[in-house]
Amino acid sequence: MLFSPEPILRGNDVKSLRAVVNPDISKIRNIGIMAHIDAGKTTTTERMLYYSGYTRALGDVDDGDTVTDFMAQERERGITIQSAAVTFDWKNHRINLIDTPGHVDFTLEVERALRVLDGAVAVFDASAGVEAQTLTVWRQAEKHHVPCVCFLNKMDKPAADLIFSIESIRQKLKANPILLQIPLGSGKNFSGVVDLLTNQKLVWKPRSAGDDGRIFDSKALEQSDEPELLQEVTEARAALIEQVADLDDEFAELLLTDFSDNFDAVPSIRLQEAVRRVTLARKGVPVLCGSSLRNKGVQPLLDAITAYLPAPNERHHDLVRWYKDDLCALAFKVLHDKQRGPLVFLRIYSGTLKPQTAIHNINRNSIERMSRLLVPFADQHVEIPSMTAGNIALTVGLKQTVTGDTIVSTKASAAAAARRAQTEGGTGKKRREHASVVLSGVEVPDPVFFCTIEPPTMAKQADLENALNCLQREDPSLKTILCGMGELHIEIIHDRIRREYGIETHLGPLQVAYRETILHEVSTSDTLDRTIGERRHVVTVELTIRPADISSVGGSCEFAFAKEFEGQLLPEMKEAVESGVHSSYLQGPLLGYPLLGVSSVIQSVNMESGTSPAMVSCLCALKLAGSQVLEPVMSMEVTVGEEHLSSVLGDLAQRRGTVRDIQSRHDNKVLLATVPLAEMMGYSTILRTLTSGNATFSLELDTYEAMNPQDQNTLLKRLSGLL
Repeated sequence: MLFSPEPILRGNDVKSLRAVVNPDISKIRNIGIMAHIDAGKTTTTERMLYYSGYTRALGDVDDGDTVTDFMAQERERGITIQSAAVTFDWKNHRINLIDTPGHVDFTLEVERALRVLDGAVAVFDASAGVEAQTLTVWRQAEKHHVPCVCFLNKMDKPAADLIFSIESIRQKLKANPILLQIPLGSGKNFSGVVDLLTNQKLVWKPRSAGDDGRIFDSKALEQSDEPELLQEVTEARAALIEQVADLDDEFAELLLTDFSDNFDAVPSIRLQEAVRRVTLARKGVPVLCGSSLRNKGVQPLLDAITAYLPAPNERHHDLVRWYKDDLCALAFKVLHDKQRGPLVFLRIYSGTLKPQTAIHNINRNSIERMSRLLVPFADQHVEIPSMTAGNIALTVGLKQTVTGDTIVSTKASAAAAARRAQTEGGTGKKRREHASVVLSGVEVPDPVFFCTIEPPTMAKQADLENALNCLQREDPSLKTILCGMGELHIEIIHDRIRREYGIETHLGPLQVAYRETILHEVSTSDTLDRTIGERRHVVTVELTIRPADISSVGGSCEFAFAKEFEGQLLPEMKEAVESGVHSSYLQGPLLGYPLLGVSSVIQSVNMESGTSPAMVSCLCALKLAGSQVLEPVMSMEVTVGEEHLSSVLGDLAQRRGTVRDIQSRHDNKVLLATVPLAEMMGYSTILRTLTSGNATFSLELDTYEAMNPQDQNTLLKRLSGLL
C-alpha cells in the first residue's frame, strides 16, 4: 500500500489557511524540538512542515532556506539561534511547534520554550547517542515535567548504531527507552522501519533527484520476508510488550486476563494506549528512528506526536484552575518588529484572548491594550479574531509586557482567583502555596562573559541605548553592559545591532564574569555616619558573616536575622535591612564582582532618628573576612579522531584543564574535561587548527572555583593595568 497523507494546509501562502482557528483542545499538541547542535532539529522540522502541506518545497539548512531559521545570522551559520514558532495541522490535529537552539550559548531560548510546552521531541544523532547539550536540554524538560518522544535521526550514517543510542539514553539520561521501531538496513542501505506495534514495514524509495519522501510503501510483515528480520521483529515486539507491562498496571492486567496464552495477539491499539499512558506519566520515552535529511521516518514521527504526547488539558496546571473560564496566559517570548513594535508570544492556559481588548499584567500591575492577535508561522503571521485555551498566540500592542509576565483579563479576575485559592486551596502551608495566582516565569541564567560596547559617535548614543533596550527585552540573559552566555551569543547580538538597527558599534575586549567570596568567619560592629544633603544618617550594625558552600553554580548568598533580634524589627525595617545587605552582595570588596557563598546573620541594628534603613550595609565586614576570586569553570566535551587526541590533550593541559574521562565512540574519542572559562577564548579556531577541522566541542557552565594565589595575583595586576 502506497501511503501519502492528505495535507490540511496547502502551499506556502499562510493566508490560505483553511483549518479551524480554535480546534478542539484535545486535538492540540504544543511541542518543542530539542537536541544537541547538528543533531538535525531544523531539518526534521522542515520535513514536518513539508509533509503536513505547510510548505511546497523542502528547505535545507545548508542552502539557508529553512522556514524556522529565518534570521540572517542563522542562515549564514547554519545554526538555530532563536526558538521559532510555527503552526500546522496533521491528521485533524493542530501542532504548535517550536524549533529550539542546540548551542549552549542560547540555553535560555530552550528554557522559556519548554516552560510553556506540553511535550517535546528529543532528536539524537544515531551515531553519537546522547551528547553534551542533549543532556542539558533533557534536564530542562525534566524540570518542567515535559513528556518526551525520542527520534534517532541520521540512521543513514555508516556509524549509526541503534543499540548504542538506546543504551546511551538509558545510561546518561536515566530514562526508560521504549523502542517502537527497528530500522530496515543500515548506513546508506537504510530504507525504512518496521513498526513493532502493528508489524508493518514502512519502506521509502532510495533518494533520487525527484524523490521527496512523501510517498512510502506500507505493508504487513509476511512469512516470506527474511527469516532474520522476522526473528528480530518477533523478539523486539515481545520485549516491547514485556517492558510496557512492567510500567503500566492496566496493560499488565489486560495481558493476564485476556491474553495470558498468547501475548502476540494483543491488539496494536491497546498497546498504543498503554504506551501513551506510560509516556504521559513520564515512566518511559517512545523511541523512533529515521533520517530527516534523506526524507525517511518523519511521517511516523508526526503520528507519534499526536498519539503519545499530551493535549493541553492533559497537563496538570494546578494554578490555572483558580481562574476557571477567565483569561490566564504567560508571556514567554518578546520579539521586536520595525513596523509593529514589540510582538509578545503568549501561552493561553485558560479563557479566550481577543484583539482590541484591555488586559491586566499582574507582574507590572498595569493595564495594556492588545491591538492585534496573530497565529505564528515563523517570520510570517496570520491575523485571527480570537484564540482559546491551549494555544500559543502572538500579540501586538503590549508595550510593557516582558518574558515571564502573567496576563489576565482584569484585576478583578485575578483577585477572584486569589480568593478561590485561599478558600479552596487547603490549610496551612498548602494554602499559602496556592495563594499566589501568578504563573511561574522563566529562570534567567547568570551570564559568563561581558564587554563594553560603544557607538561610533555621540550622536548615535540614544539609538544604541534603544537597540540595547529592545534586545534585552527580547533576551533577558543579555545585560545592559553587554553580558552574554558565550562568545557566539555576544557576536550574534553585535551583528544584530549592525544589521537591524544600522549602528556600527565597537566592542571592547571580551572579559570573563568572575565572582568573589570570603575566606574567614567574622563578627563585627560597623558604624556608618554620613550626611546627605541636610540630613545626617547614623546606623550601627552588629553582624556575623561566614563562608557558605559554593560547590554548585547556584551557591548564592544567604541572609538571616538572629532569632532573639528578629522579633524586635518592624516589617518595613526588616525589608530595608535585607535589601541593604543584598545590595552589598552585588559588589565584592576585591574587584567589585558579585559575591557567591556568603552567609550573613544580623545580630542587631541601631539607628538614630531620621536615618534611612537603606544605609545598612555589610561591606566593612566583607573586607575584614578576606576576599577570594572565583572563576567560572566549564564542563567540556570534545569529539576528536584518535590521531589528534594527543594534540588536543597537550593543548588542554596548557589551559589548566582537568581530564575527567576519555570514552570511545565508534572511530572517535570523546574527551570529557573541566577547564577555566578564561582559558577558552578563541578555542574553536585553535581546535580547528589542531585537528584540521575534524573535531567538535561544547562548553557548559559547571561551577565556580577559587583561583590559586598566583593566578589571582596575575588577574589583579592585569585588571589594575599593571600588566
